[in-house]
Amino acid sequence: MIDVTQILLSTVILILTIMMAVIGVQVYYILREFRETVKKFNKVLDDTGVISESVSKPVNMFSSMLLGIKGGSALMKLLSNKKKES
Repeated sequence: MIDVTQILLSTVILILTIMMAVIGVQVYYILREFRETVKKFNKVLDDTGVISESVSKPVNMFSSMLLGIKGGSALMKLLSNKKKES
């Protein structure tokens, strides 16, 4: 016959099995949500890269333009000094 100890042990095992199943489902949902969060974070990083590239191109062009103007002014200064010497 089944005594009290066996019934208690069976009940505890059943409760623990149900709790482990519930915890497993919760872990699955947490990992799925974490995966979606990582996807969103990667999209933000990609967008940041695109924005930084779109900002850096005009800055580089402006820098090149200023260097060209500086070189042109140095050339004009050199030519004007040569004209004065002649």
